[in-house]
Amino acid sequence: MAVLINEQIRASEVMLTGVNGENLGVVSREEALAMARSQGLDLVCTSLMSSPPPCNLVAKGKGKALAQKKAGKTDSGTPAGKNAKGKSTMEKVKELRFTAHIEEHDYDTKLRQADKHLRSGKPVQLVVKATGAKEAAAAKAVLERLLADLKEAGVKETGIQTSGKGSQVKVNPR
Repeated sequence: MAVLINEQIRASEVMLTGVNGENLGVVSREEALAMARSQGLDLVCTSLMSSPPPCNLVAKGKGKALAQKKAGKTDSGTPAGKNAKGKSTMEKVKELRFTAHIEEHDYDTKLRQADKHLRSGKPVQLVVKATGAKEAAAAKAVLERLLADLKEAGVKETGIQTSGKGSQVKVNPR
């Protein structure tokens, strides 16, 4: 949605609002521009969806800032409302999946991946799938072994959560 300022406004008549929000009624474009110039103000059109379009008298220079705000940009070119770094508050958690009866080589590979993520400062969600109640104990044992092996790189945020389909635990970096 574009915000039009001063001479960019092409409508023959505008619904004019004063600096303090007072309704000045429907006036011609030329009359509105003359009022803006005489008072050292900008004439800003905020919507083209109605006829006549609503226009406001605003302090000189505020029109451009309003146009940028409506476009969702700040002076630095970053989207309005974002912090300077642009980093979101929700950090992505890496999920690593295991089976209850994992082979040693696969276990070592996943362990290295988890260790690498934790040492780079990222949290890890460890999930062990179990296909039945019989495997639930084995799934919990795999997680306990992982936590013991990762104790130097991370600390568990939650306890081991066990459900019918398996067990899981979230590990945060130290």
